[in-house]
Amino acid sequence: MELNFTKRQQSSNLNRAVVKLTPIAAGCAVMLALSAGSAYAQQAEPAKEAAKAEGQAVTETVVVTGIRRGIEAAISLKKNSTSIVEAISAEDIGKLPDSSVAESIARLPGVTAQRSRSSGKAADISVRGLSPSFNGSLLNGREQASTGNARAPEFDLFPAELMGSVLIYKTPDASLIGQGLAATIDLNTLKPLDFGKQVISAAYRKQRTGVQTASEGSGDRVSFSYVDQFADRTIGLSLGFTKFKEDGGAQQRFNTWGGWSPEVDYNGAKVKTIGGFGADTETSKSDRDGASVTLQFKPNKNFKSTVDVFYSAGSSSLKKTGLEGAVAGSAGGYDPDGVLSNATIVNGVATSGTFSNYKGVVRNHKESAKDKFTSIGWNSDLKADAWTLNADLAYSKAKKDASRYETTAGQPGDAKNLSSISYTGFNGGNFNDVKYTTSLNFGDRNVAKLTDVDGWGGGVNSPQAGYVALPTVDDKVTSFRLTASRDVEFGPIVSARFGVQGTDREKVRSGQEGRLVVKGTNGYATATVPGSAVGIAGTTGLPIVSFDPEGSLGSIYELARWVDASVLAKDWSVHEKVTTAYAMGDLDGQMFGLNYRGNVGVQLVHTDQSSTGNQVDLANCTGITAATCPSSVVGGGTKYSNILPSLNVSYDLGHDQFFRVGVAKIMSRANMDDMRASQAFGVTTQGNNPILTGSGGNPNLKPFLAKSLDLSYEKYFGNKGYFSVAGFYKSLDTYIFRSPTTFDFAPFVSAKTPLPLTGAYKGSTVGLLTSPRNGEGGSISGFELALNVPFNMFSSYLDGFGVMVNHSDTSSQITLPGFGFANVAISSLNIPLPGLSKKVSNLRLYYEKNGFQVAWAARKRSDFLGQVSDYQDNMQLTMVKGETLVDLQASYEFQTGWLKGLSLLVQANNWNNTPFQEYNTDPNVITNKVTYGRTYLFGANYKF
Repeated sequence: MELNFTKRQQSSNLNRAVVKLTPIAAGCAVMLALSAGSAYAQQAEPAKEAAKAEGQAVTETVVVTGIRRGIEAAISLKKNSTSIVEAISAEDIGKLPDSSVAESIARLPGVTAQRSRSSGKAADISVRGLSPSFNGSLLNGREQASTGNARAPEFDLFPAELMGSVLIYKTPDASLIGQGLAATIDLNTLKPLDFGKQVISAAYRKQRTGVQTASEGSGDRVSFSYVDQFADRTIGLSLGFTKFKEDGGAQQRFNTWGGWSPEVDYNGAKVKTIGGFGADTETSKSDRDGASVTLQFKPNKNFKSTVDVFYSAGSSSLKKTGLEGAVAGSAGGYDPDGVLSNATIVNGVATSGTFSNYKGVVRNHKESAKDKFTSIGWNSDLKADAWTLNADLAYSKAKKDASRYETTAGQPGDAKNLSSISYTGFNGGNFNDVKYTTSLNFGDRNVAKLTDVDGWGGGVNSPQAGYVALPTVDDKVTSFRLTASRDVEFGPIVSARFGVQGTDREKVRSGQEGRLVVKGTNGYATATVPGSAVGIAGTTGLPIVSFDPEGSLGSIYELARWVDASVLAKDWSVHEKVTTAYAMGDLDGQMFGLNYRGNVGVQLVHTDQSSTGNQVDLANCTGITAATCPSSVVGGGTKYSNILPSLNVSYDLGHDQFFRVGVAKIMSRANMDDMRASQAFGVTTQGNNPILTGSGGNPNLKPFLAKSLDLSYEKYFGNKGYFSVAGFYKSLDTYIFRSPTTFDFAPFVSAKTPLPLTGAYKGSTVGLLTSPRNGEGGSISGFELALNVPFNMFSSYLDGFGVMVNHSDTSSQITLPGFGFANVAISSLNIPLPGLSKKVSNLRLYYEKNGFQVAWAARKRSDFLGQVSDYQDNMQLTMVKGETLVDLQASYEFQTGWLKGLSLLVQANNWNNTPFQEYNTDPNVITNKVTYGRTYLFGANYKF
């Protein structure tokens, strides 16, 4: 068999241009496809009228608009790409029943979203079963600063109305910098010179949230976009503004305390009963202002310069009003064990009964945050003879100021006449269905006082009537990139590209926190709850006192600042310098008689990372204040280099069929907080052998590394639809996990440092340090199926109807030690990869014709290990039950008359009111359940 590796003679410059698909070029390709329809329509009308005037025959041209135009633009990009990509356009985002970029992305093959625990909205994106932190995220092809511990910025910073396209690269090429282990997600703003005419649009949406919950919320969303070209299309300008405000509905939550069901004595026998619970009603508020400005200058065909600015600022708050407390046992030093009476026993289970000594804790907590994000980029292209030169400069900054107030109200620590609590309907496992009543009314301000209810601060000498934390995150990223490319004739290589990029990033987390102490003369001091509001404790229906604790520091409480090891370990800084050089060749030739296109290249990445943190001087630490527990700043770091080769080949099988192969070595760096230099340790007395244990970051941490193989078969029906089946395999060379390892704390202790007093480790400085570290081995594999077709391909009677459906199945041979992660109460020593849902499916049916658009969409994912934020602002892991979400949309766009350009729409999200549910080991025993209700949106768009 003869192998022909020479360049195909019929290859055109257009084909070569398609091969050179950089992130910025890909975004432009989508926008060109979208704008082509409207530009063509504008130019065609005068020509058609002129032809009629001359008596010539007129050929009617069908101009594709709306949903179909967005779908066809995305299909065109996917079809012409040499990498395996998924795309979604601005038209898709506007027409899908989604209010955010994250929700739209989650409908693509192999992609799914985890909902926010507090809002129920799509927050984190998982691609091919990997954790959201394994994604590389870019804006206009550039890495960005973030306001959280993760590297990538949160998707809610980017209003959907300001995005031109979203591209997901499942296979990287050498020019893709900032790539992720799972995928690289690139958000692109509008480019004005990609449009054929002036475009002005305005939109307004009114929403109702929390429908079918205890209390509804409302919101408003306004956006405006302006795109224009000047000076004979040598200057382009796009402006975008959006304003959003939402008052969330009441979300009712119930926490079973991990399904705790202890056995207690009753009439001489042991019976199973309820250990305790927490029930909250949560209400949220959020607002965001966003702006995007892009200015382009193209005086001739050889030079183009683009400046883009993106700004987003918002605030959010979450108010939790609830009741918690031990039923059968004790929750603190001031909480005596309850005694069971009047019980009904069925098969050893107390299905109903009354417990005495109930120290109910009324919680009025509020988490608030304000953030600002700014991104500035300048990109210029210059064609000089055979070479094309590109320079790119970028800067982004993100800052987040947060506060977390936690207050407790109830009976003080020295109270005598305590409440009792009665329950009915317990069968041993149905914690969420149990009904409760209390003998005292915790909605009465004479009963529930602001005070240290359970002695959680340690007793009368260190009262804790609440807690406050005031963290700040500040992140800055600057980068430059220089690229040179030209056409060549070197076997199958038809063009070559060389580039270098330098990135400098510094992230700092700081703040203060401590106990809230009611002003008074003793540890049992109380204060009356301000106001007269009464709330409901989650799904229990029990009344409780309610107030807004923000601003209560100074008026009601004093701050007893904590500076112990665990608190100081939260403050850190990480500085990272990354230099990347790459070379890539575009391929165009024949092999086995098949035409192919593709690219081959390599990246050389050098990283210099350093970190600082706090180390408590345990030798002289006698308390938890700055005066009694001194600390010092410690640091560390490392340098390393990685070589990342990649190959992408797309074979043209004929009849609009393609077979793609992607092979690469990929890298994904650790979260910034995992690289902190701080650590904390002390004596753990649990079990029979007390031992020194500690936790912290690892400034010497190296990235995830993997080898990947991707195969994809795709059958296209022009640009109208496609069918695809893809398989992937990733072999992890290294990965990051948290695990305790033997560690000698001798350099950090002195004669005054407490050491174990008994057991095998008596007096020993050797203990266990839990920190992020690099492991080896493991693999991830899976397959994806996708079908996207209009039904008029099968029958003209079905014109206007269409379907988009995809399914992915992923399996992992990687397990992680469960004891290295917080909030994972499982008996197994191993846990699955965070974010991994084995099965993910998406279905969307739509109808679009004569201005009418109707869509029904559903997305389903199986159980997975999710990421949530705990009460100390730390990311923890929990098992999340699989879910199916159904969304609906209908709209009408006026086609003629003075209303032409106006469209009216109505949407319903989470139509089936699917709750967010967590569990430990048994999916049938739910430990935390949140119901968000439906969200209705009513709106109008006008384009002119």
